[in-house]
Amino acid sequence: MVVLGRIVAPFGVHGWLRVHAFGDDPEAWKEMRQLWLSVDAEAPVGGWTAHELTGLRRHGDGIIAKLAGIDDRDSSEALGSCFIGAPRDALPEPDPGEYYWDDLIGLDVVNMQEQFLGRVESLIETGANQVLVAKDGERERLLPFIAQVVKSVDLSGRQIRVEWGSDW
Repeated sequence: MVVLGRIVAPFGVHGWLRVHAFGDDPEAWKEMRQLWLSVDAEAPVGGWTAHELTGLRRHGDGIIAKLAGIDDRDSSEALGSCFIGAPRDALPEPDPGEYYWDDLIGLDVVNMQEQFLGRVESLIETGANQVLVAKDGERERLLPFIAQVVKSVDLSGRQIRVEWGSDW
């Protein structure tokens, strides 16, 4: 499963959910018929429950979603802060130069001087941009995922090339 976001809180009295998306384009979820929920982001596929997506829209600086069968505030509160995910094959294909976070996890990070800086362990959403968390043993580097730093992403070669010093 690819974790797409997390339920933040109920929204209103008709079962809508305020959602924190882990990516740039949660409105692309409209193309999917279902979203899957789990209390554990690392749960195996059987630990996720499918729900029909009946509504999704921007609201303020976030999004709200409506799932079939979640029709009142009590039902939405009962979901708590579940993670939202989808099987990789249910996701829309990203545009060229765009990536799902899940696709970047595990890629090697190498600078322009061919120095290994670590392997992507996770990503952090900072508001301004995403940040790659690359670990090499005990050393952890935080690299902004912006064009000035990330020069190329080679998914098939399992490598991200960056403009970043090994001593930074």
